[in-house]
Amino acid sequence: MQLTLTMGQKWKQLFYILLPILITQLALSAMTFFDTNMSGHFSPADLAGVAIGVSLWVPVQTGLNGILMAITPIVSQLVGAQRKDKVSYYVIQALWLSLALSIVVLIAGIILVKPILNEMNLELRVHNVALYYLCAMAFGVVPLFAYTVLRSFMDALGQTRFTMLITLMSLPINVLLNYLLIYGNWGFPRLGGVGSGVATATTYWIIMLVAGITVHRGNIFAKYQIFSKIYGIAASALKELIKIGVPIGFAIFFETAVFSAVTLFMSSYNTATIAAHQAAMNFASTLYMIPLSICMALTILVGYETGAARLRDAKTYSVMGISSAVGLSLITAIVLLIWGEQVARLYSTDPQVIQLAQHFLIYAIFFQISDAVATPTQGALRGYKDVNPAFLLTFLSYWVIGLPVGYILARWTTWGPYGYWIGLITGLAVGAILLLWRLVRVQHRFAEQKQHAKTP
Repeated sequence: MQLTLTMGQKWKQLFYILLPILITQLALSAMTFFDTNMSGHFSPADLAGVAIGVSLWVPVQTGLNGILMAITPIVSQLVGAQRKDKVSYYVIQALWLSLALSIVVLIAGIILVKPILNEMNLELRVHNVALYYLCAMAFGVVPLFAYTVLRSFMDALGQTRFTMLITLMSLPINVLLNYLLIYGNWGFPRLGGVGSGVATATTYWIIMLVAGITVHRGNIFAKYQIFSKIYGIAASALKELIKIGVPIGFAIFFETAVFSAVTLFMSSYNTATIAAHQAAMNFASTLYMIPLSICMALTILVGYETGAARLRDAKTYSVMGISSAVGLSLITAIVLLIWGEQVARLYSTDPQVIQLAQHFLIYAIFFQISDAVATPTQGALRGYKDVNPAFLLTFLSYWVIGLPVGYILARWTTWGPYGYWIGLITGLAVGAILLLWRLVRVQHRFAEQKQHAKTP
């Protein structure tokens, strides 16, 4: 990253950092897309089983990944403040934290997964696919969390193209393994939806190893000497990581978990409805990678400019990022309006599933627009290291407002399963307004602090 003086330079730097992140996020999302898509072509029951498994796994994955993403604003502010000698110390501490979180997840999974699935009254085939999909994914927990730390370190330096290349390399590997393990091609076992879990877990090991080699030997990263000294666990550094990371993780968890909660509530409907809901939600999640990528880019850029005490530049990047997300969300809305049926056919050949998915995709248009405001705003707030209020605001918006509204509409009106989606739209809209208000407050506070510091 470098100092930018004109708007043209700022747009160039924003897109230089953003585009590789976007491609990386789309590629990571594509793994889940291909898991869902290829399982759906195996059978509707396998699609529904993978949907349930993904709904249980994704909030845990994204929430804990959010905790580990605390390394991004820490490193970006260290680099902006010219304190590069502290970077390796914090990255190693984050890796220790990733290992601890992995162990917690595995123990919790052993204890909780079966009871949760048993309470859902699923069809036997759907239940078994969900259970064994999650068992397969468990083998990828350790490498996934370690990769998150290494990726966040590389991204914090503005070198987002490296993680893009690593992820793009892994995508065809994931698709090939899906092809072999879901359908039993080339003599491999025919595992159905469970095979997608095995394929993804294997892919996580590959990207972790490649990222580790890149950080250790790559010319740009070698000067930070990340693995030259393996620091012991330091309580003070872990405390800082947790202080910043836990609110980020919970904010992400509350946002993703509300979607998963809706999917779990959908288990009371028939298999076709579950499958159609998951198809629409999966495509909407793929589109969500656009505002999420802008969010991650803003964390890096706002953190860098804040660390260098260039608050006007930090504010400018915030405005640029949020406005870009809104513009792109309107384009994706047009895509869903025009090609909704074609999108639904990507996931299933079952006419009932296709018809239901089309209806769900119409509702997806509306929360895409709210996401375009709320998600980049959270990224800017993380760049300022202002994370606790965002966590509370997301909880209020999604769980106190959005989910209850959806539950009421689904259970006691004629909206049925679509009521949950109306609830999601309501919660996301409230969250967008509250988070934007918080960002304005934070920017005013930083400006006042800088003004006071200049006053003799």
